[in-house]
Amino acid sequence: MSVQTVADVVLVDYGLGNLRSAQRGLERAGAAVSITDDPDDFAAADGIVLPGVGAFSEGMDNAGPFREPLAAAADRGQPVFGICLGMQMLLTTSEEADHAGQGEVEGLDFIPGTNLRFDTDLKVPHMGWNELDVEREHPIVEGLDTAGSEIPRADGTTAGGSVDGEYAYFVHSYYADPDDSDAVVATTDYGTAFPSVIANEAGNVFGTQFHPEKSGETGLRILRNFVEFCADR
Repeated sequence: MSVQTVADVVLVDYGLGNLRSAQRGLERAGAAVSITDDPDDFAAADGIVLPGVGAFSEGMDNAGPFREPLAAAADRGQPVFGICLGMQMLLTTSEEADHAGQGEVEGLDFIPGTNLRFDTDLKVPHMGWNELDVEREHPIVEGLDTAGSEIPRADGTTAGGSVDGEYAYFVHSYYADPDDSDAVVATTDYGTAFPSVIANEAGNVFGTQFHPEKSGETGLRILRNFVEFCADR
C-alpha cells in the first residue's frame, strides 16, 4: 500500500546515524526523505532529523559543520527532531565526555542542560522496551490512531489523547537533564525518572531518547506526528 507524502524531510548524515532505519520509518510516516551531508539542503526542507548512535563527543565533532546551519534552522522555526544521541546533542553538554577523559564538549545548546550517566543498580546501558509517561502536551506525543493500531493504549483503547502509557525502545547509557523542567514532555523510569521526550520553549526543536523507528506502532505514531507537524508549519 502506498503512503501519501505530506512533507519533505532531510535526514542529517554526520557519520553516526542509523540512517536507513530512520529513513524507512519516516517514509512509512508519510515523509519524502533526503539523506544529506550538505547544510545547504536544510532551508528548503519542511523538517530536519538529527539521528544518532554512539558517543556524544564524536557526534559533536562530526556535527561541527552543521552547528550554525542547524541553529539558523531552529531560529527560523523549522522543526528539528533529534533521535537518541541526536536528542542528547540538542543539550549544552554531557558527562559522557568527562567520563571518557575528554573534558567538556559543547553540544548544540538548543535546549540548555546536561546529559547525565545513569546512577543505578540496574544494568547500563538501558536497553529494551519501557513506558512513556507524558508530562505535558506537545504535537510529537499526540495519541495513537483508532484505525489499524496494533498496540492498544493502557486503558484498552486506541483513540485520541497522547502516547502516555505506551512503550518505546531504548538503547542508551546517558539521559538528558534540561535546566528548565518545562522542557520535559515525557519521562520514563529506569531506576530514576528521566526525560524521554524533550522540547524547546518555541516547540519546534524536540527529541526522543528512544528510537521511534524501532518502537512499533507507538513509534510510527510519533513519526507521523512529526511529519504532520512539519507539513503544518
